[in-house]
Amino acid sequence: MGDKIWLPCPVLLLATLFSVLLPAAAGFTPSLDSDFTFTLPAGQKECFYQPMPLKASLEIEYQVLDGAGLDIDFHLASPEGRTLVFEQRKSDGVHTVETEDGDYMFCFDNTFSTISEKVIFFELILDNMGEQEQEQEDWKKYITGTDMLDMKLEDILESINSIKARLSKSGHIQTLLRAFEARDRNIQESNFDRVNFWSMVNLVVMVVVSAIQVYMLKSLFEDKRKSRT
Repeated sequence: MGDKIWLPCPVLLLATLFSVLLPAAAGFTPSLDSDFTFTLPAGQKECFYQPMPLKASLEIEYQVLDGAGLDIDFHLASPEGRTLVFEQRKSDGVHTVETEDGDYMFCFDNTFSTISEKVIFFELILDNMGEQEQEQEDWKKYITGTDMLDMKLEDILESINSIKARLSKSGHIQTLLRAFEARDRNIQESNFDRVNFWSMVNLVVMVVVSAIQVYMLKSLFEDKRKSRT
């Protein structure tokens, strides 16, 4: 009763490190990148808004996955309403802007098409949104009082940020690959239907031509003279 229990040095080191890293790791904000796929009917226009802080980076990448022509009109405007990007009849595009404080508007316009709807994929990549500075401040609270550790928490923070950036990049690449795969699959299915349609047309034409040829050859050998009694 009342005896003190001394933990081995490695166990004490791990327990201290765990107590410091766990709250700090929970303070990391999730990725702000997002992607969306939607169907734009013929003759319509769809706009989206993204609030941005000052001196951040906004990257927009879009692709037309399905629809006749695989093309769309794209428009990007600043918070003041100034046109930053305007593209007509494009199948894909990537645009990066240094932002001002306010809501950025980007629109997809399918009004030039009267019968064909379009399936559109776009992804937003947001950088320098200010969450990194907050994470640094959160870490500073837990660095105090850890001089007993023979390792630098700043190095751990740098490693975690590097892993986070690489994971975000990997997720971005996988999302793009899925979009490319969806568009290629739609193109292949469209080509498959087109080949089947024209194959049936050619088959019908061949049958009709064969029937006409048989009829004409048969008519050449018919005796058209009338027999007299």
